[in-house]
Amino acid sequence: MQNNILAALKALDVSELSRAEWISVGMALKEEGFPCSVWDDWSAHDSRYHRGECEYLWKGFKGNPRPVTGGTIVQMAKEKGWTVFNDDGCLAWDDTIEFDGVEDEFSGFTDPDAWDPVKDISTYIEVLFEPGDKVGYVTNDVWQDAEGRWVPSKGVYDRTAAELLESLKKHPDDIGATFGDWKRDVGAWIRFNPVDGNGVKNENITRFKYALVESDTLPVPEQDILYRKLELPIAALVHSGGKSLHAIVRVDAKGYDEYRKRVDFLYDYIEKNGISIDRQNRNPSRLSRMPGVTRNGCRQYLAGVNLGRKSWVDWLDFVEGASDELPEMESLSQYRDNAPALPEELIEGVLRRGHKMLISGSSKAGKSFLLMELCIAIAEGIQWLGFKCRKGKVLYVNLEIDPASAINRFLKIYDALGIQKRGMDNIVVWNLRGHAVPLDMLVPKLLRRVRDQSFDAIVIDPIYKVITGDENNASEMGAFCNQFDRICSATGCATIYCHHHSKGAQGMKKAMDRASGSGVFSRDPDAQLDMIQLELSETVKNTVRDGNATAWRLESSLREFPNIRPVNFWFEYPVHRVDTSGELKTAYAEGSPMANLVKSSKYTTPEERKISIDTAYDANYMGEPVTIKDIAEYLGVTERCVRDRLKELADEYWTHGGAVLRKKG
Repeated sequence: MQNNILAALKALDVSELSRAEWISVGMALKEEGFPCSVWDDWSAHDSRYHRGECEYLWKGFKGNPRPVTGGTIVQMAKEKGWTVFNDDGCLAWDDTIEFDGVEDEFSGFTDPDAWDPVKDISTYIEVLFEPGDKVGYVTNDVWQDAEGRWVPSKGVYDRTAAELLESLKKHPDDIGATFGDWKRDVGAWIRFNPVDGNGVKNENITRFKYALVESDTLPVPEQDILYRKLELPIAALVHSGGKSLHAIVRVDAKGYDEYRKRVDFLYDYIEKNGISIDRQNRNPSRLSRMPGVTRNGCRQYLAGVNLGRKSWVDWLDFVEGASDELPEMESLSQYRDNAPALPEELIEGVLRRGHKMLISGSSKAGKSFLLMELCIAIAEGIQWLGFKCRKGKVLYVNLEIDPASAINRFLKIYDALGIQKRGMDNIVVWNLRGHAVPLDMLVPKLLRRVRDQSFDAIVIDPIYKVITGDENNASEMGAFCNQFDRICSATGCATIYCHHHSKGAQGMKKAMDRASGSGVFSRDPDAQLDMIQLELSETVKNTVRDGNATAWRLESSLREFPNIRPVNFWFEYPVHRVDTSGELKTAYAEGSPMANLVKSSKYTTPEERKISIDTAYDANYMGEPVTIKDIAEYLGVTERCVRDRLKELADEYWTHGGAVLRKKG
């Protein structure tokens, strides 16, 4: 028989099968004792194939009293024109063709001759109810509506499960003796949650344990396959005698509110997995089809009990594992001779497409103007602060400025830069002032709107408007920053955002430590650019063309590239301009000890001279040796002056040629 099954499998083209048929093949192979690799190898010939999916589903095929067998595969192949042969190439006289899989009717689910109606309803009650629970049901209390449809009324709701079971034992051949006769062309119903005996409304439910899942848009066999595939915690599965299976699913809710939330989650999950269900069944007092009776000549029968996971909590564990959307583990060896391509650089030497960048600075830095300049640089494919930008499409999410002001700022920046507005179509503005919501709520809305729009970058300005949690709490900020990862992974865009400095002087801090709040802000982004204001000497102040201009230095902390050399620039409203004259080269960061010292070759104390060398060394060190020339240029002194100070600091620094090295410990 196994040879016939393999031959039939070979004759089947997996690409021509529906998902339900494909799953049936897997179930049949496992039932017949084949390894998962047989199903996986055959499935790999389909464009829908996902590595690891067969193995994952295989583990969920637990087996059941009425399994899908190898006859399913044989019958499928026969319907495609394949013929079963024995070793001589002819059909043997006693060869058996079995089929108990996908078909329009669900006859393979039970043996009609062995059907025991009283056993069906007895088992149903024993599984769903406690002996003292009162059970609601409807048999002959029905009426016809204006369209001729039979509708159940309140029915009976004051008898306990124990009373019903005792009566069924006394009348093993007559369900009507216990529940009353039913209309043979209508069938009967039963409530799957116990009631208090005073009515059948939601407030009469005593335990919110079960929910009804029903679909009549798929063939019944496919419903069965998908319910099992999703491992729903089904207490009882009932064939309705019509187009659907009624799955009585454990939700184990403590009360009505929790019940509704769990049922909504259950329905949403099922629909996401391709099953359209009847949402009118979400009430806990809902009626379901009673097993053990007939309806228009068709049996309402018990198709299974205690299927799938054993409880709601157990099922949630399964759901989390099935839908965590985590990538597969990979062996590094597969990239030995074929390294994956890196995303293109959106800002040359600073930021790649699909990565994250944080711009931090004080409130006087003009961060929004700088971000708008970046949007224009990307849209036009020009330089930004001296860095070449790849031309692309960018979304600017404006959370702070009123819409008219935001648009006018863009236009003023264009004019001040003196460039033509050729790439304005590449800039999309989403004005959300007055509509901001926490980032975890904003991101799903953003992702829906940017879908299929081919953005290269998304700029969010500023994040304090959408921040969630305490910005000084590392775990809360880690969860907050994960939303930026979500944007990047879902869109492939670079995500760029800005944040303010913490309070107090920043000059003594490293660039990555100046952003307000948890250190997560400095560790999370792939690129952090920090703007710090510079103290100007009177000489430099007198040369400034715009008396309102402020001077700034851009420093970096980069993950993908070497750190940039600090960029000095002016903020001359409404744009930032790189200092090409070099007059800011010897300026010091605001709040640094050096900013308060006289900028000359002579310092009054050894402590001040040490501070000058330490500050200059830290500012110039970017992974490569710092030179005496670097320090001299930074301090605006001669190289000899630097050598003299280094001699004073022989315990901390030593020189080799023109290089300066700091001693450790």
